[in-house]
Amino acid sequence: MTISNLTVTIKSMRASNTTKFHLTEDARRWAALAATALTVLVIGLDTTILNVALPDIAVDLGASNAQLQWFADSYLLVLGALLLPAGMLGDRYGRKRFTVGGLVVFGAGSLWCALATSASGLIGARTLLGVGAAVLIPLAMSSVVVLFEAHERTRAIGVIGASTMLGLPLGPILAGVLLQHYWWGAVFLVNLPVIAVALVAVATLLPESTGDRGRRLDLVGILLSSGALAAATFGVIEGPERGWSDTLVLAGLIGGGALGGGFVRWQQCDRGLEPVVDPALWGEPAFRWGGVTAATASLAFFGAMFVVPQYLRGVLGADALGTGLRSIPMVVGLLVGLRTTMALLPRFGSRTLGAAGFAIGAAAFVLGSRVTVESGYLVTGIWTFAVGSGVGAALFCGQNCALGALPRARAATGSALIQALRQVGSVLGIAVLGALLNAVYRSGLPVGGTGGLSAGQVAALGQNVTSGVAGAARSGSAALERAVQSAFVGGLSATLWVSAAVCLAGACLVWVALPDDRVTSRGEAAVPAQPAQEAQSSHALDAAAD
Repeated sequence: MTISNLTVTIKSMRASNTTKFHLTEDARRWAALAATALTVLVIGLDTTILNVALPDIAVDLGASNAQLQWFADSYLLVLGALLLPAGMLGDRYGRKRFTVGGLVVFGAGSLWCALATSASGLIGARTLLGVGAAVLIPLAMSSVVVLFEAHERTRAIGVIGASTMLGLPLGPILAGVLLQHYWWGAVFLVNLPVIAVALVAVATLLPESTGDRGRRLDLVGILLSSGALAAATFGVIEGPERGWSDTLVLAGLIGGGALGGGFVRWQQCDRGLEPVVDPALWGEPAFRWGGVTAATASLAFFGAMFVVPQYLRGVLGADALGTGLRSIPMVVGLLVGLRTTMALLPRFGSRTLGAAGFAIGAAAFVLGSRVTVESGYLVTGIWTFAVGSGVGAALFCGQNCALGALPRARAATGSALIQALRQVGSVLGIAVLGALLNAVYRSGLPVGGTGGLSAGQVAALGQNVTSGVAGAARSGSAALERAVQSAFVGGLSATLWVSAAVCLAGACLVWVALPDDRVTSRGEAAVPAQPAQEAQSSHALDAAAD
């Protein structure tokens, strides 16, 4: 072989390798997205898997009712407080680096939970889990902005959204199977192999990226935002249990509002620092109202996720595993809503599909509010499927609209703000609708008179419908058991009517506030999502980040 032929051969090999690299680059991006989807799947599992294991944990660790509540609340409190600063720090110091760190922290927290030997130890472990989740959630969503161009983000958001919601009903199913064969710590150990796979995939496939690193961190803004979210989350969590007039609850709500107001005022002053929330970003209508839409949908959806399992167990008599299996229609509906919305989005846009999704959700909640003790599972399967389809579509439209307006330089910070809004909506849905459910349920229990309950019996049976039905069954009175179930169905009906009202309000909000992002026959947006000046600023930030 001559030198000339050898040179031609080497050039050909280089060209072949370059072509191969370009051909596999798209696969690498989607594989990286799949890795981040695994992280949010684990978080979704952890959200619901604990509830099934609580009775076993309570007996083994000798936990009080207050400690049982804080097993869940410690996680939510830290998660709500750290979302914004975690996103900001990820933008500044490296999103891949923080994602790997978040996975390690979440894995360590899972192992600690499984090996905890005391209630206080488990609360500490759940707090560590909250730290890991606060890092992973916004950075998982930011990967959509970093890895994909605007025209590809709709599909990518669908993958992340489906992974998030898929874990919610899988938690009870998986917990039910594990608890039949192993001790309660197994429900936390199941996280470890998934985290190990996600760690390898993220480390090898996800590219490192950062945002603006030219300005100093706004430490005051971080403290104010974290304090506001922590105080408000505490107030909302504790309100149903302590009462909304309780001193600590009022201190949390008022303190959270005051710190939040101080945070807003602080952010409006330009001190040459990197802001926690960029005012220009929040001023973009697509981002602002997309985030509010996602929060409204989360309020309605997680309110339903809270009340439906109790109905399935207390009224329909399903066990833990059966409850998880009977929750599948809501997730199937969610997946159907996501796929349908992705296909129709270019033609109809976020505004039309989001409003339609909320309207379907409202109709589904009204149907659910009409169930009785005698209603079978069929009607529940139908209305929960419709809730998943409608509210899931609205949630997707809100997130798609907000993330589509994000420049890469603000990917994690903006994603963290969206997720913080969603977290507030979720906690409000569980706390407020849960408080309404319990109030109507307890007021519906028969008190005094012939066949009525004493105040002590109401206190014992009124904790929740599951314990109420179990207590009534132990008494041997079929009439009392039916009365407990009827009281709960009354509470269920009231909460679903409120959920329907929330969906109607969401439909009006979406129709009025979201921009029209339909794609015309010429391939252009019907109405630009950003004014020209802001779009130029966004592209400039993108270029700086790249």
